[in-house]
Amino acid sequence: MAEVLVLNQNFEPLNICTMRRAVNMVLTGKAEVVLTNGHYVRTVSGGFEAPSVVRLRYLVKRPLPQVRVSRRAILARDNYTCQYCGHVSRDLTVDHVIPRSMGGGDTWENLVACCRRCNLVKGDRTPQQAGMKLARKPRRPNFVPYLSLTQYAKALSREAWRDFLPVYDGFTPEMAD
Repeated sequence: MAEVLVLNQNFEPLNICTMRRAVNMVLTGKAEVVLTNGHYVRTVSGGFEAPSVVRLRYLVKRPLPQVRVSRRAILARDNYTCQYCGHVSRDLTVDHVIPRSMGGGDTWENLVACCRRCNLVKGDRTPQQAGMKLARKPRRPNFVPYLSLTQYAKALSREAWRDFLPVYDGFTPEMAD
C-alpha cells in the first residue's frame, strides 16, 4: 500500500502513514493535500488525485523526542554499512567499539553497525588490538526529528518528499539510497 508523508501545520514532518489514513484525513477536513503522486482516488462523490504529502490544518504541539539508542537506530545512523569493511547489508550486527568486558557501554559513541565477518574477526578486542580501523567515529546524532531515524531514512529515499524534510549535517539523501 502507498505511503504518505504527514506534515504539521508549520510544514514540519510528523509521520508517514498509509494512503487510506491520509485520504481519510483529507476527506474529514483534518488535512490538505500538498503534493500528489499521479494516481487517482475514487470516492462515492467523485474522486481526486492521490496524495503523496498532506499537511494538517491544525498545529500539533509535541515535545521534541529523545533519540534512544537501539539496534535499528544504530543501523540507520550508519546507513546499514559495516563501519570496518564498508559492506552494505540489512543483515548486520551491532558491535561495541570498546567491548563490554573492557568497560564499554551501550552508548551512541561506542556502538557501530558491523557485518558478521568483521564482528567475528574483531571478537572481544578493541579495533586497535584487532588491527581494524573504523570508517568514521561513532557519535550521537546531532538532530532530533519527529520521524524516527528509520522513517527519516525512508522519507529521504523518496525524491518527492525531500523538499519537505529538514537537512541535517552528516545525514544526506545519498545515505538513504
